[in-house]
Amino acid sequence: MPPILELNGASKSFGLPHERTAILTDINLTVEEGDFVSIIGYSGSGKSTLINLISGLLKPDTGTAKMDGELITGPGPERGIVFQNYSLLPWLTVTENVRLAVDQIFPAMSENERADCAAKYIDMVKLTPASGKLPRELSGGMRQRVSVARTLAANPKVLLLDEPLSALDALTRATLQDEIADIWEKNRTTVIWITNDPDEALLVADRVIPLLPGRDGATLGAEMKVSMTRPRLRSELLHTTEFKALKLQLVNTLLDAKRDSNPTITKRLSAPDILPEDLSIKRIQFGKAEPRRRSKLEREELKIEAS
Repeated sequence: MPPILELNGASKSFGLPHERTAILTDINLTVEEGDFVSIIGYSGSGKSTLINLISGLLKPDTGTAKMDGELITGPGPERGIVFQNYSLLPWLTVTENVRLAVDQIFPAMSENERADCAAKYIDMVKLTPASGKLPRELSGGMRQRVSVARTLAANPKVLLLDEPLSALDALTRATLQDEIADIWEKNRTTVIWITNDPDEALLVADRVIPLLPGRDGATLGAEMKVSMTRPRLRSELLHTTEFKALKLQLVNTLLDAKRDSNPTITKRLSAPDILPEDLSIKRIQFGKAEPRRRSKLEREELKIEAS
């Protein structure tokens, strides 16, 4: 069977035809069913562009993007995406926002079945007590839980997470990392998690792949296997030798790529021709006084005789 997701030689540029800017170059990625993959890179390196190629919101300029062996030609419910912002309709309650996905994807279900489906995923993200509230009545973490519940309720084959926790405070972010990892344990939905946080990547994923910046666009580096057992307790893992070694390797890989991607320009610099003023000499009071220039210094020859 073909892998659930596969990108071969995919590249993407933006801009006018005569001045295109390469964002991604020669992207090769294989994701098997049930994988939990994290792709990590600098802000602005093309991570969202990559997730948009996978989701079908963008098409590669060259190369291919496939799902189940078929070319991805556009968005589809089999690829659910959670964006950085919450993307909730502000006039709908938690239940109504989740029902929006259920009603669109499963119109053949009865009213009771759709209600039960929405309730199941709202409970999965621990929001049942807030099911009747509007988004403005929720915290940032709760809103992102609604977004995750709505995406899961569509029962996608692949869950795409585009830096879903980047706008949250550190404590809320850590809590949701654990909860989403726990949801994956129970459902085993294929997950691709985009992030710029090395700790987050190593804590949630089984494979971490760096997106490395380059002068001709970013490309994927060698993947790192994360074999630490689950469930992963951050209070224990953060201090282990394995975690520290993986983090050091990941950070050094990203730093080296960033350093190599910066263009270097060699210039020959000349000292300025103007010399400092001698303040002990009285300048001309009226009229224009020329500055002292190195090139106009009188040359003096000294004859040294050997004794």
